[in-house]
Amino acid sequence: MISAENPDAESPKEKEPIKILLAEDDTEDQELFIDALDEAQIASEVTTVENGQELLDTLRDESQSDPDIIFIDVNMPVKGGKKALEEIKKDDDLRGIPTVMLSTWDHPADIEDAFAKGADLYVQKPNSFNAFVLLLKKVFLLHWAKALLGPVRNLFFVSEKNVGKG
Repeated sequence: MISAENPDAESPKEKEPIKILLAEDDTEDQELFIDALDEAQIASEVTTVENGQELLDTLRDESQSDPDIIFIDVNMPVKGGKKALEEIKKDDDLRGIPTVMLSTWDHPADIEDAFAKGADLYVQKPNSFNAFVLLLKKVFLLHWAKALLGPVRNLFFVSEKNVGKG
């Protein structure tokens, strides 16, 4: 498990960093995610885990505070992202934490399955760093919009193709 902090242009007193828990088995993708957050100027504290079981163990560790948002890679070893999502949403103490599924795939059945299991967003991993920065900005904009509006199905899938829309 690695942790990283991304400072924001504002002082920490002005803006509390978002606590992010990232479940991603690829260390290069972990670094890309953290660098993209930094580039997007999203004040954050990121904790990473490498599979769905580590994700659940971290969430259930009472010495750790709950994250503000969880990003879960769909395809991971030990316990996959969909299974971890299912367990999170069945747990009374964890189900309220917003969850964003990450995948290289945009297969409609996978997207529908994640929606049915209670994910808040499904994000297709982009092909470039700049697209990842734009996607993360949109995810955080959508996350807070959804908190105010409730689940909105047409905002559920976010990809490089639709990041400039709406």
